[in-house]
Amino acid sequence: HAGYADEGEDIICAAVSALALNFFNSVEAFTEDGFEGGAGESGLFEFRFTSDISPESKLLMNSLILGLQNIERDYGKSYINVKFKEV
Repeated sequence: HAGYADEGEDIICAAVSALALNFFNSVEAFTEDGFEGGAGESGLFEFRFTSDISPESKLLMNSLILGLQNIERDYGKSYINVKFKEV
């Protein structure tokens, strides 16, 4: 959790969760791309494409990144720190 407020009232945690789950659901609803992952009870969200990534999924991923970066900009790196790692 982000530590911005008490658990259950943390708007940063809620915003990040909403963006991540919307990304997952949007890839599933609007593309034919293969993927696996999900959200665990600990708050960890995992997502991995298992096939080539379509232009639609790239757009959805860019939208997710934009949303996360906007939260980081508005609330500071003390609560969310977006990092990129090439794998």
